[in-house]
Amino acid sequence: MSKPRGILIVISGFSGAGKGTVVNELVKDKDAYALSISMTTRAPRPGDAEGVTYFFVSREKFEETIEAGGLLEYAQYCDNYYGTPKAYVESQLAAGKNVILEIEIQGALKIKDQFEDAVLFFITPPSIAELERRLRSRGTETEEVIKKRIERAAEEAKGIESYDYLIINDKLDECVSNIKNVVAAAKTAPKRNRQFIDELRAELGTCLKGE
Repeated sequence: MSKPRGILIVISGFSGAGKGTVVNELVKDKDAYALSISMTTRAPRPGDAEGVTYFFVSREKFEETIEAGGLLEYAQYCDNYYGTPKAYVESQLAAGKNVILEIEIQGALKIKDQFEDAVLFFITPPSIAELERRLRSRGTETEEVIKKRIERAAEEAKGIESYDYLIINDKLDECVSNIKNVVAAAKTAPKRNRQFIDELRAELGTCLKGE
């Protein structure tokens, strides 16, 4: 029997919700999950690595990639571009991996329009007070940037209903477990196993002819 195609998983959420930490936990299972590395024009932060955290490019290079049709989606957030390169995503899905896109709401909705089988998760902390605490605890952003991120969160909150699942990231292990359970259930849907079903039917036909 053929290996089922992987599921395209979109993970979004407020800045400070812990999306990156959740994604890092998921991709520890290298047999089941692969992270799509986004391209961005934002400057690297301490600990970022080229080709691991993001592909860091100039605004000119990003816009050239848009023109060449090399992105599944792209969006602007806090004056920077973010986008998803096509080729890697398609190859990993074909290999049966569940590909994670950690992207903003604009990009998530574009993915939903293009891929009806994609599963969209919106991650949030248990409260806005906790969100502010997490943003400040980073120690990497000014009060002005924190204010912008809270303002952005207010805009993003208007689109939460467009997602398939809302996941509260209070306890990390529970958050990750909830996502894995949803993905495991989604992978059993008949619409995601059409080739397998066709192969079963063909085998049944062969058995019946042999009787």
